[in-house]
Amino acid sequence: MTDDVILITGAAHGIGRAAVAQLAPQVGQVVMNVHHELPADDWAQLQAKWPNVTQLVGDVGDETSAEQLVATVMARFGRLDGLVNNAGITHDKLLTRLRGQDFAAVLQTNLVGTFNMTKYALKVMQRQHRGAIVNVASVVGLHGNIGQANYAASKAGVIGLTKTTAKEGARRQIRCNAVAPGMITTAMTDQLSEPVTTAALAEIPLHRFGTPAEVAQVIQFLLQQPYLTGQVVTIDGGMTI
Repeated sequence: MTDDVILITGAAHGIGRAAVAQLAPQVGQVVMNVHHELPADDWAQLQAKWPNVTQLVGDVGDETSAEQLVATVMARFGRLDGLVNNAGITHDKLLTRLRGQDFAAVLQTNLVGTFNMTKYALKVMQRQHRGAIVNVASVVGLHGNIGQANYAASKAGVIGLTKTTAKEGARRQIRCNAVAPGMITTAMTDQLSEPVTTAALAEIPLHRFGTPAEVAQVIQFLLQQPYLTGQVVTIDGGMTI
């Protein structure tokens, strides 16, 4: 992967930022998509460590913005070897209390955003006859979760999109897989109350939350493994055994 150009969406923090750290020492160029430009100090430190990292501001949920993100990568680097669809949001509430606009907003970023980026990246990869796409799904998309009807629906959709993309892309040697994290230590899980955290830990055989770095290692594996496509790799400490 030493010459590859990899685009990671939602890369400002959490799993996306961990994927940048995992891939930057391994690949030619890492393009990190962020919704808002990183603070100057943060960006300066990142650039000093990894000069081969570029940031692009854009909203994946907006099709025009997604198209422009891919076009900018091609204009600067002339190729796109890997796409990591990580951008996502949550708005948790019990189904009967969930507003329609909040349901739609989560699907717009998580599912439609993944579709938008995949659509335009796939066009490039089809011309190249090579490429790999990794979608960040969730165990919630496989098993559901109380209070997360919108998030579960969006991630279940991402899993279906992954499998269809894999079948269509395989004709031109393009692979598409998904990683389905369980409870990972991020800003999202930091908002959980102590009783909820305690209850969650009791359901995890390894008795801890995972780290973004551990998910990033799986993402790298899925980008590299040449005979793996259409699969969903769960990383949840055994929670869904």
